Amino acid sequence: MTTDIKDPAAVERRLWDEIEKDQVGMLGVAGGAAHHLQPMTAFVEPAANRLWFFTRNDTDLVREIGPGHKAMFVFQQRDLRACIGGHLTVTQDRERMDRYWNAVVAAWYPEGKDDPSLTLLRLDCDDAQVWLSQVGPVRFAWEIAKANATGTTPDLGGRAEVRFT
Repeated sequence: MTTDIKDPAAVERRLWDEIEKDQVGMLGVAGGAAHHLQPMTAFVEPAANRLWFFTRNDTDLVREIGPGHKAMFVFQQRDLRACIGGHLTVTQDRERMDRYWNAVVAAWYPEGKDDPSLTLLRLDCDDAQVWLSQVGPVRFAWEIAKANATGTTPDLGGRAEVRFT
């Protein structure tokens, strides 16, 4: 899929589409003590610039959420890589739990939607850095060979900044 890296609206649409399709990325809180991001499944709401995540209310991630701390969701697949920044909130939004509940989520919560430790995280997205590599294996090999032969860098795509409004 080709996306014009200079068209922020196209890059944003592609980002939402790819996250909705592949869902899994790494989520963490920025600021405070050093910590690692963790794998999470994202449920997208592009119109609201939001991502939703199921978790337990006793996790390290939930304990790290605090006022003034931004969160980062890192998403990567074959030719799109992104780091999305925003603010993370713990919520008990039952409507969202019902909407996004599925067999995969249920496997992590044997007590179902009534599990007392079940909670949701809502990421209100502020901005993102998106890298697109829009070349197949032949073009990739060509660009690497050309760069090594000419002492230049390969042209494999570009980076765009997305500001969610």
